[in-house]
Amino acid sequence: MAEDCVFCGIVAGKIPSSHIYEDEKTFAFLDIAPIARGHALVIPKTHYRNLLDLPEEEVGDLYKAVKKVALAVKKAVNAEGILILQANEKAAMQAVFHSHTHIIPKWVDDPINKVLSEFYHHAQKPERSELEKLAEEIRKHF
Repeated sequence: MAEDCVFCGIVAGKIPSSHIYEDEKTFAFLDIAPIARGHALVIPKTHYRNLLDLPEEEVGDLYKAVKKVALAVKKAVNAEGILILQANEKAAMQAVFHSHTHIIPKWVDDPINKVLSEFYHHAQKPERSELEKLAEEIRKHF
């Protein structure tokens, strides 16, 4: 547990949360600044900065909980879909440096879809040869 971590404080019961799920390794609660009704966070109980620091043997446990919470939230708010968002490091807009996964209910006519579609308008369109060269470079790091 990190002393100055708000999520560690939530797991320890020192900071209030609207708790929705808990198992041996994970804890889930509603976001206090939701993007949509039912927006929840799933976190490992142990403090890890983000997914990149999470031990491989714990990733499966985390994402089993993410799926359970996503299904429950979807049913509870009658969502048409679920956006699962996980940011790692400041450059990726991670704001709380305790690994956490957002479960965000979505509907077809959701106003945030305009923002998300703008995101996709900025997608690059590289040539296949460029993709293959990059894929080769990435494979070197496994």
